[in-house]
Amino acid sequence: MNLTIENILLVGSLLLFISVIAGKTSYRFGVPTLLLFLAIGMLAGSDGIGGINFDNPQMAQFIGIVSLNFILFSGGLDTNWTSVKPILREGIVLSTLGVLLTAVSLGTFVWLVTDFTIYESMLLGSIVSSTDAAAVFSILRSKSLALRSNLRPTLELESGSNDPMAYVLTIAFLTLVIHQDQSLASIVPLFLQQMILGGIAGLVLGKLGKTIINNIKLDFEGLYPVLVIALMFITFSATDFVGGNGFLAIYVCAVYLGNQDLIHKKTIFKMYDGLAWLSQIVLFLTLGLLVFPSQILPVIGIGLIISMFLIIAARPVSVFLSLMFFKMKLRRRFYISWVGLRGAVPIVFATYPLLAGIDKADMIFNIVFFISVTSVLIQGTTLPIVAKWLNVALPEKDKPLSESEKLTLNIPKTALKEIQVLPDWYAVSRKIVDLKFPQNAIIAMIKRNNKYLTPNGSTVIEANDTLVILSDDQEGLDKANISLVKQFHPQKS
Repeated sequence: MNLTIENILLVGSLLLFISVIAGKTSYRFGVPTLLLFLAIGMLAGSDGIGGINFDNPQMAQFIGIVSLNFILFSGGLDTNWTSVKPILREGIVLSTLGVLLTAVSLGTFVWLVTDFTIYESMLLGSIVSSTDAAAVFSILRSKSLALRSNLRPTLELESGSNDPMAYVLTIAFLTLVIHQDQSLASIVPLFLQQMILGGIAGLVLGKLGKTIINNIKLDFEGLYPVLVIALMFITFSATDFVGGNGFLAIYVCAVYLGNQDLIHKKTIFKMYDGLAWLSQIVLFLTLGLLVFPSQILPVIGIGLIISMFLIIAARPVSVFLSLMFFKMKLRRRFYISWVGLRGAVPIVFATYPLLAGIDKADMIFNIVFFISVTSVLIQGTTLPIVAKWLNVALPEKDKPLSESEKLTLNIPKTALKEIQVLPDWYAVSRKIVDLKFPQNAIIAMIKRNNKYLTPNGSTVIEANDTLVILSDDQEGLDKANISLVKQFHPQKS
């Protein structure tokens, strides 16, 4: 079956429906949903029962990049800066030096056991050198893993920020494969340019995005998530246009926005949670359709050898060397080594050699696909077991809530207070979103001129307003009171 304008919506919606229904029951059998989405795509493909003929790496790459935008942005929004800050150095080292060491060690091994040239081997190592954000975010959160000692923020920060390094290495070694007259040193300026411009652009556009979101006046609440989508794609494309890394930029931008007070933040988080799941399903279905299982069979042997070396040797060695100067318990290092999940990102990166038309592009793609499947199957299904075995798992009752869970769950408030705003207070003539209100307190209602108003982030406080404030505890009420009287930074209290 060929995909046409007439049948693409029918076929796509059926595959989406099957994926959602199948994903609901997949964890009863311990199978990660992402692997299930991939299998459904393969079954629907030209070698499967669906017979859908999809052999378009360029379209798959485009769908992959768009999907990764949503997945990385959603993961960034849900990253708590307070949790990430203590492990920021470890995360950055893992996402840069760790990726480089993985690429070099795996590339060297591939060069020794195959007939690939050194640059082709390093290209393969680079493609699978980063942990996959879609796989890590999805599996950690859907399995509700509660981990000790900032371990989960470390893993999520690494997976969210290490794709840029893998992308730069992939493009650099692909260039060396095509133009073998260039030297290895020629990739250094490209790396510095991509990372520096990407980080700066992400932060600048994040701050600009906050200003736009909180000051633009839209008539409908539902338009604010649409505005954020536009800002996300502008961040990615503008950064890429100036020569920076768009993946790094959108992650940095999202981390910044997710830790700021935004108008209709709850609505934005809810929408992005759904869009991230949709993107994961579409991405894995697309990559499943792109793969020809009959072409995977010949590379199973060498693919298994390379995959086992990556899991057992390359990833642990890179983690231990990267973290050797940090104080960290041995069992934490082992668990970080085990959560080296490869998923959709390496498969998307493997489309670059296909589009470049290099000699071994098909073989590289098929090996990368096999590595990703075995990684999710072996490591993804055993994360809870290994966490308990290494004693890095917390009891379920001690599991901390994520940022999106804090916003979307209706947690009951136990403290209430009415506060009348005096004319000389800081809050007068300011929007609620600009008050730096404590996160565990809300303004539930405003009494103004003998009328009751239901406020939102864009509501402007007026003198003599009576605010009905709800909080988790008395301390939250006290902080809320201070933030109304004068400028207050809860993190500094």
